[in-house]
Amino acid sequence: MSVAMLYVGLVLAALAMAALVAAPLRRGAPRLFGGIVLLVPVLAFALYRIVGTPVALDPEAAPAAAERAAPTMEEAIAELEAALQRDPAQPEGWRLLARAHAAQGNRARARDAYMSALEQIPDDPDLLIETAQARAQATPGNLFDDEALAQLRRALALDPGNQRAQWFIGVVQRQRGEDAQAVATWEALLPELDAETATALRAQIDQAREAAGMPPAPPMAPSSEAPGQTAAAGGTTATPGLRVRVALDPEFAARVRLRGDAVVFVIALAAGGPPMPVAVERHTLQDLPLDIVLDDADSLMPTMKLSSLTDIELVARISATGSASRAEGDIESTPVQVKRPVDAPVELVIGAQAR
Repeated sequence: MSVAMLYVGLVLAALAMAALVAAPLRRGAPRLFGGIVLLVPVLAFALYRIVGTPVALDPEAAPAAAERAAPTMEEAIAELEAALQRDPAQPEGWRLLARAHAAQGNRARARDAYMSALEQIPDDPDLLIETAQARAQATPGNLFDDEALAQLRRALALDPGNQRAQWFIGVVQRQRGEDAQAVATWEALLPELDAETATALRAQIDQAREAAGMPPAPPMAPSSEAPGQTAAAGGTTATPGLRVRVALDPEFAARVRLRGDAVVFVIALAAGGPPMPVAVERHTLQDLPLDIVLDDADSLMPTMKLSSLTDIELVARISATGSASRAEGDIESTPVQVKRPVDAPVELVIGAQAR
């Protein structure tokens, strides 16, 4: 298949998905419908370009492809923002805008867009959780404030089986040094999980128990469930995600001067799969060393879920241009492949290859 045919296929698929998602808005808010249809394919391409495109393998074709790249994500975001200013009562439009800002690293604007969506549908548990996480990501140290915690508790009250809300409440408790409470929160969640997810969460519980001065938990009883099968009916599957630590190689840092505001991408992909990232977080060099959790909330596209993968490849990259597009001069860590469940944090060291 030619590169041109591949692009046509991607455009058609993205447009079809966008039109399907935005279809309810077509009659009531035609301008917003148009904005969403424009933005979704652009966001898909922006994620695809984080790790490169087939044309990037051809050095002679790359400059011509760059000239044809339009519209930009910034233009698509501006179009959607304008549509939402004209017709703000569109929660899904605000949610899409929030995800777009998050992908661009505009955490405060992502938080504000989520808050605007929440004004329209204040009783949506998933939106409450997304908003709480966006508030944390817009705060130094990714700390959940009191309002974010209230949103998580509200989500759990609306949907008592929402495992993701329970997981994040435990994260908040750990952040606040309430380690024994985190143990109680997470251990109450364990019976509702499939064996693989429970194993990953047990590693977090063991750390919380140690921090609280509690004895180790008894060994987990063998499960007869098939991998991926959820024990409880109903509710939202928990996604503890992958804990990732990112550092700069000391020898490399000692001999190379880098700007503190240089952009760092932390990327998860399907191991051996397509180059489209499954989850992405954007930080700056001055944030290093990082200790983060990649999960489904770090995916821009709802059809791409980290929790659905078993074999995952992780890489961290300093962008020379500050753009999501891979460029000459970028500095990457050695990719690390893991198989879920993963008990320990995944360590990524940027610059070790460039010694």
